[in-house]
Amino acid sequence: MDIFLQQILNGLVLGSIYALIALGYTMVYGIMGLINFAHGEVVMFGAMVTITVITTLMGMGINLPGPALVLIGLLVAIPACMLLGFTIERVAYRPLRGKQRLAPLITAIGLSIVLQQVAILIWGRNYIPFPQILDHDVVTIFGASITKLQIVIIALCLAIMAGLLLMVEKTKLGRAMRATSQNPAVAGLMGVNVNTIISATFVIGSGLGAIAGVMVATNYEQAHYYMGFMIGLKAFTAAVLGGIGNLGGAVAGGILLGIIESLGAGYIGTLTGGFLGSNYQDIIAFMVLILVLIFRPSGLLGEKMADRA
Repeated sequence: MDIFLQQILNGLVLGSIYALIALGYTMVYGIMGLINFAHGEVVMFGAMVTITVITTLMGMGINLPGPALVLIGLLVAIPACMLLGFTIERVAYRPLRGKQRLAPLITAIGLSIVLQQVAILIWGRNYIPFPQILDHDVVTIFGASITKLQIVIIALCLAIMAGLLLMVEKTKLGRAMRATSQNPAVAGLMGVNVNTIISATFVIGSGLGAIAGVMVATNYEQAHYYMGFMIGLKAFTAAVLGGIGNLGGAVAGGILLGIIESLGAGYIGTLTGGFLGSNYQDIIAFMVLILVLIFRPSGLLGEKMADRA
């Protein structure tokens, strides 16, 4: 039972981050019906920029509490990633809007590779450690362990996701986003600036991605130019699992995928008689993706993907 609870806690941490990143995928899909496969690299840039800002401040001899340094790093990384998201939409997607679906998909994959190479030029190929400035003290809950930092990550993710859902449902911008999602042409006739709404969707999703990137870097205490690719694919899997295009589905899918992956990592050795170890946990996420696409392609809470593909 202690092992089971430990894996549940690990899954909640991982799933909260997946859900936050999955919101970026599902927002773009809900508005445009397209997958932004460069979103994982936006997450990576958020982590890299934050680490660079923190190490620069520490190198200048600025002594501030750890949370304050991370907050300053985020205040730089979030606008930087928002600008990157806006540029991605303006350069890679807007010219291809209305074209054959395959064209923007290939462009997104190509842009993902380009951003990885840009990250290599700026930060190199080696892992970059996150400065040891945050509290990693362990809290024990019924025999299972979780750090104070991980508790903050879960709480912050849930608060941000709740805020986003509230914004989409209750604000003028949210109503415009929902109108654009349902019918861009009619929304334009009703006075909605469709181009602005689409750009805003990329910008908001990229800001969330920056925060998620910092959470990943602080949790694993390192960042890497390739980190966004794998976690981006898993977040996309979470979005598909919950029902891509559905914000609530992205949240549910992310948390569920995190728990499934964590439980799989904890028990895969026992289930396979020691043939596979916990380092094969990535298999689980993509097995889930395959099973969902075969048996329920609309996801848990989503619409039929065939209608939008």
